Amino acid sequence: MHLQHQIDMVAPTDASVLILGESGTGKELVAREIHQRSSRSQQPLIRVNCASVPRELYESEFFGHARGAFTGAIKDRAGRFEAADGGTLFLDEVGEIPPELQSKLLRVLQEKQYERVGEETTRTINVRILAASNRDLKAEVAAGRFRQDLYYRLNVFPIEVAPLRKHKDDIPLLATHFLEQTARRLKVPLPKLTQADLLQLHSYDWPGNVREMQNLIERALILAQRGPLRFDLPPAEREAPMPLPGQGVDAAGSEVQILTDSELRLRERANIMAALTKSGGRIHGPGGAAELLRINPSTLVSRIRKLGLKKAA
Repeated sequence: MHLQHQIDMVAPTDASVLILGESGTGKELVAREIHQRSSRSQQPLIRVNCASVPRELYESEFFGHARGAFTGAIKDRAGRFEAADGGTLFLDEVGEIPPELQSKLLRVLQEKQYERVGEETTRTINVRILAASNRDLKAEVAAGRFRQDLYYRLNVFPIEVAPLRKHKDDIPLLATHFLEQTARRLKVPLPKLTQADLLQLHSYDWPGNVREMQNLIERALILAQRGPLRFDLPPAEREAPMPLPGQGVDAAGSEVQILTDSELRLRERANIMAALTKSGGRIHGPGGAAELLRINPSTLVSRIRKLGLKKAA
């Protein structure tokens, strides 16, 4: 099921959602999208990175504490549950929560009640829970490191965020979004994202996933200095794959890609744009696009016109 469709279905409900995927796949982006599309969107979305909380401070971090509850507790403090009251609490890297706190967390999720550390007053809470993990929580349950009942409580509606290398057809949309978002934040002009740029992004396998793409685009924008974008990526070892409707088999029995006419034109267009970019827009002469493509310059000019590309210098 497509990720966007899953978000559309679960966002209007109050169901707990468990978001799973590799590091950097955009699990927090999914959580924010669910919150923004929910009836709680005008209320706070509070994030807790469970991997960064010291073990001895977990209970205080989640539930708050009363003044004098422990050394250093010089005043009353509200916890993350209280801060998220009426809204959404996002438990990032939920698999890192220590076993001794998992039972207390389960109680809050079941009874919607808790007490601050050092205080006897029971407080009632109204919070929607979104959780995320890059761990295999089923395996953690089997190994006894994660409570089975807590897992089922969180896993009402699981969403798996695929690594970027498995949904490369989303790269143009993601790259455009991050480029616009980062240009606004850095207060720099929005540069053009060319077909050659998209071909380069498509040819990369993205081991760091969406987070790596965000960082790459920010670095490219900083280095562009009002000029064209330059993505600092290793060269492709093979021609970039394109989203394809089918496959065939060659004489040796190996699978070969079958492209529709429109896909073939898109591939040709991207290839010509890449050559023009590398040649600095020159068609003729040594190092020109025609030489890179190993075709006659007049043939290249004709193809550029046929494809509706801007005439190069």
